[in-house]
Amino acid sequence: MYNPFPLYRAGEAEERSFHFLWAETVPLLEKRPALWHNNKKAFRAHAGAGPKAGVRGRNLKIGARGMCGRRRGVRTNMNVYEQLYAARDDANREFVAKLVPNIPKESILGVRTPAMRAIAKEVFRSGEKDAFLASLPHRCLEENLVHFFVIAEIRDFAECVAAVEAFLPRVDCWPVSDQATPKSFRKNRERLLPYIRKWIAAPHVYTARFGLRMLMNEFLSEDFSEEHLALAASPEGEDYYLKMMQAWYFATALAKQYDATLPYMEKGKLDEWVRRKAIQKAVESFRVTEEHKAYLKSLR
Repeated sequence: MYNPFPLYRAGEAEERSFHFLWAETVPLLEKRPALWHNNKKAFRAHAGAGPKAGVRGRNLKIGARGMCGRRRGVRTNMNVYEQLYAARDDANREFVAKLVPNIPKESILGVRTPAMRAIAKEVFRSGEKDAFLASLPHRCLEENLVHFFVIAEIRDFAECVAAVEAFLPRVDCWPVSDQATPKSFRKNRERLLPYIRKWIAAPHVYTARFGLRMLMNEFLSEDFSEEHLALAASPEGEDYYLKMMQAWYFATALAKQYDATLPYMEKGKLDEWVRRKAIQKAVESFRVTEEHKAYLKSLR
């Protein structure tokens, strides 16, 4: 089984893995007693605690750096799924399941984003990122999110793009396509644009959605071109998640490039549902002036 924490000297692996896990989860548990009550068996098991041990029991150490778990004489190495399972939140799982109805609820653990980002950073620094990125398919939504968070840490543009392209066909819901933004993209916009064009033209909904989001994130300011508006308008189809991203793009474009974007709010230049949704979002945005909002309302 894949293990993102290679064995060092006795006890060192436990220190590395449990430090960041408990640093994320213990403060949450202390603020939400019900969460601890509902998940105490899992947390105790992953901390190596006995059945009667408490969250501050003898098998946990509180040091200057925070709280970490350790069991004397035993090497406890948790893979990514086990770490995510230990940090699961049943209440949040119910909330996420309602936001992502197109994937099985059984594949959702309900782990919160700060914990996933912490796990991703540890995987990236562990020297085992390549093994994790190759361990597809993953078992749950959160593993896919961690996967993209790891990719986002890759500083070499060519390596990052290769990892993105290998993973995009596996993306099956909007949170995975929307949350991670690779750090290397901002400094390599000229090299990025051809990939964005390819992604937007892809038949796979979440590849196209990711391409639209990268176009929105990276090309609505100093590198903006009116050609990008035509590119964003080009995807066709009735998929809700793709059309919603198009609307999001054009609403943001109205806030940042109003004069160039306004013609697309005229009937006939854009899918009607996308056009109306973009106007709605722009009218709701605090970044669009009241004058512009008034005119946009007249175009509904």
